[in-house]
Amino acid sequence: MFAFLFHKSMDAFYQNISSFPTAVFTVLLAVCLVYWAGAVLGLFDLDLINVDASLDLNADSGHFVPDVLAGLLIKFKLVGVPVVITLTLIFLFGWFICYYLVHFTLGNVQNGILRFLFGIPIFAISLVGGAWLTTFAMKPFRKIFKNATTQPHKHILGQRAIVRTSRVDNAFGEATLDDGGAGLILKIRSTGEESFAKGDRVVIFEKLNDDNIYRVISEKEFSGQ
Repeated sequence: MFAFLFHKSMDAFYQNISSFPTAVFTVLLAVCLVYWAGAVLGLFDLDLINVDASLDLNADSGHFVPDVLAGLLIKFKLVGVPVVITLTLIFLFGWFICYYLVHFTLGNVQNGILRFLFGIPIFAISLVGGAWLTTFAMKPFRKIFKNATTQPHKHILGQRAIVRTSRVDNAFGEATLDDGGAGLILKIRSTGEESFAKGDRVVIFEKLNDDNIYRVISEKEFSGQ
């Protein structure tokens, strides 16, 4: 069934995706796939990186890469959805653009200084093109994520939830809450040094900030046991 993947005609394809500049997008996409696999298994938060559209771009947080990333996402109006989704789409669209640009312009150029020099502008064009296409791809979903993050908090506080990540501490964690429908995935934090493991039942008792992060305690503590 997958014999065509090993056919000799695929050699040019493999050479393209494993050489500069397409290889950069190939690696970035591979990282995204690993991240998504970890998120499904509960090893990572879905919204590991958070970008706020109200960020002061003139302020220096002291962290160059996050500042540049936030600035680019805001410039292209790619806020309002989990950043990992945005980045995955940018890298995916960029990969396709880069692949075909390289295929039609550098197909006969061997790896070397010449390919590197021509590859830099191709990579830049592909990255910007990927971001531009992502702005259109994310428009239908922005309202969905906005509605999902504006649930009435009074119906969430005091509810019991089940830990879905490998751990929950004062800096990391997610839980699923049965809302009578498809269920909610909430970002949660424990109190002090307390920690929870996947499958533990917790009670949501406090909203921490505008990023929809909630403080939780154990069922036993909530029941006074």
